[in-house]
Amino acid sequence: MTATQHYELKDREFRKISSIVYDACRINLRDAKKELVQARLAKRLRALGMDSYGDYLDLIEKDACEHTIMIDYLSTNLTMFFRERGHFNYLAEEVFPRISESSTGRIWSAGCSSGEEAYTLAMLLRENLPKINLMDCLILATDISTRMLEAAKRGVYTAKRMENVPEDMLEKYFRKTGRAEETFFEAGAALKSLIRFRYLNLIGPWPMDAKFDAILCRNVMIYFDKPTQQELVARFYNLLKPGGIFIVGHSESLVGINHDYTFVRPSIYKRPAGEERVAL
Repeated sequence: MTATQHYELKDREFRKISSIVYDACRINLRDAKKELVQARLAKRLRALGMDSYGDYLDLIEKDACEHTIMIDYLSTNLTMFFRERGHFNYLAEEVFPRISESSTGRIWSAGCSSGEEAYTLAMLLRENLPKINLMDCLILATDISTRMLEAAKRGVYTAKRMENVPEDMLEKYFRKTGRAEETFFEAGAALKSLIRFRYLNLIGPWPMDAKFDAILCRNVMIYFDKPTQQELVARFYNLLKPGGIFIVGHSESLVGINHDYTFVRPSIYKRPAGEERVAL
């Protein structure tokens, strides 16, 4: 096969792939996603020297590692530093002062992709909590894509990816590397020390037992069907501290989902203070 080889994804193959992905992580690949699936997996077929999606499906059934790789290829990983900046402003104004008073802070970036959200949170914690080195603060950053997690752990980004980072923060928290023709920026120890990147399938078991001051699950639940969204919203609720904040993407909301959160503003919700844990 050549690099320009065109692979045709038959409807029955698409339905089979959709079923496999849904069973694995409940991502709902609607019919409109067929071209996206075909384009993304074509790269994998070329790398493996395969002739068809049928051959690839045969491999998936036999090889658990390749099953994981396929999920990596089909998960969406669009992100950027300071994406939807209003969320970070709210955290700095309303959540970080509470963390400062308690000297303990836990934030979860659920669906962290290549790490920009987690590093943005780390920068803002450092900027807003002068005594953070004497505090117990941690950002948990999870994703289903092992490929994205490896990139996040490295914390190396092109100059283009850094455009939204204020110049003073860029100089303070990143190390400039690379040659003149291509510049990279690597997150420094001050940021990496605050973050734990971990693999997590949101529909599987959650090993965490600590409660969080804030959970960000932004632009993730749009890929799930309504029953899965309902389940996740309840599970996130039970891992928030009373008064903790739950943030979704600006294109998302909890409309049509039964929940006990208090609405704060579009895409921002709060677990009411002074209540006991709700049993699932």
